[in-house]
Amino acid sequence: MGKAVAFITGASRGIGRGIAMTLAEAGYDIVAAATKADPDNQESGVYAVKDAVEALGQRCLPVAGDISNVADHQPMIDAALAEFGRIDILVNNAGVSVLDRNDLLEASEESYDRVMGINLRGPHFLTQAIARQMVKQVEAGVDYAPRIIFITSVSSDTASPNRTEYCISKAGLSMSAQNYAVHLAQYGINVYDLRPGIIHSDMTTGVTDKYDKLIEDGLLLQKRWGTPEDVGKACVGLCEGYFDYATGAIIELGGGMGVKRL
Repeated sequence: MGKAVAFITGASRGIGRGIAMTLAEAGYDIVAAATKADPDNQESGVYAVKDAVEALGQRCLPVAGDISNVADHQPMIDAALAEFGRIDILVNNAGVSVLDRNDLLEASEESYDRVMGINLRGPHFLTQAIARQMVKQVEAGVDYAPRIIFITSVSSDTASPNRTEYCISKAGLSMSAQNYAVHLAQYGINVYDLRPGIIHSDMTTGVTDKYDKLIEDGLLLQKRWGTPEDVGKACVGLCEGYFDYATGAIIELGGGMGVKRL
């Protein structure tokens, strides 16, 4: 098998960047998808990721598209195939938080529609398109071990009434992962649901004090923030085949947040 190619959405920053870098360190070529790809911006964004990946000796293709716009999906996939000829791994990472952490009774339709489009509808249909390509490669007899990873959240089954639309989107994405796992098993395509907890990223910048206190007060068994690299290392384990007999698995990366205690 040639060098495996990982298509990562939301790869320009935060968890997505951490996943891209960790997979590159493990020897994967990277398709770094983001809303914008500006080659003149070498300080941040996907071209900064490209430089960092290439410094590790791997290839990186930045692609731009709005994940919530299904019409943008196929051009990104076509660019990846033109560059690499294959897609081995899809990591559905792109996501946004709510526009405002409002009381549930004050939450807006605008925030709901935005979150659902980016966090659920977009990844669901991107997976559909890339899964079709993966099936074609399987049926063509390519030496190939395709895998799909959904980056959901502990919010898939943990209520937060000041960001309900986010929780709903992640719960829906987890069910999307389950359905793809069931359908794609016949082709040998494994699907996983990774659920990060409290991760240091741009998404949590505005609530650092809140989560610092919750961690200190014992919310987590492991008293520290998670990092994008923590998520990246879990992706490496899945991509390297260490969990090949676990398609459909739900894996919490939350420092023990989900452990029930008395």
